[in-house]
Amino acid sequence: MHTTNIEREIRSFVVDNFLFGRSEALREDDALLGGVIDSTGTIDLIVFLQDRFALTVEEEDVVPENFDSVKHVVAYVARKLEGKPCAQSK
Repeated sequence: MHTTNIEREIRSFVVDNFLFGRSEALREDDALLGGVIDSTGTIDLIVFLQDRFALTVEEEDVVPENFDSVKHVVAYVARKLEGKPCAQSK
């Protein structure tokens, strides 16, 4: 799947579920964790990613390097789909 399609789907999910349809309120580099999405929202996002992209989000993958912006989430999903290693907390 092309990253443009991944981004469109993730952005749509975040806007619809956390920003009440206000797409102008979300830029590619905006902080999601603690800003747009709280801890419960993080779980919702993980479930969405697993269901929509048929991947498994490992507990150790849930770090800011993978989830702190739309840009990071898109890169994370793309890496997972390509079978590449993902950023993990040190």
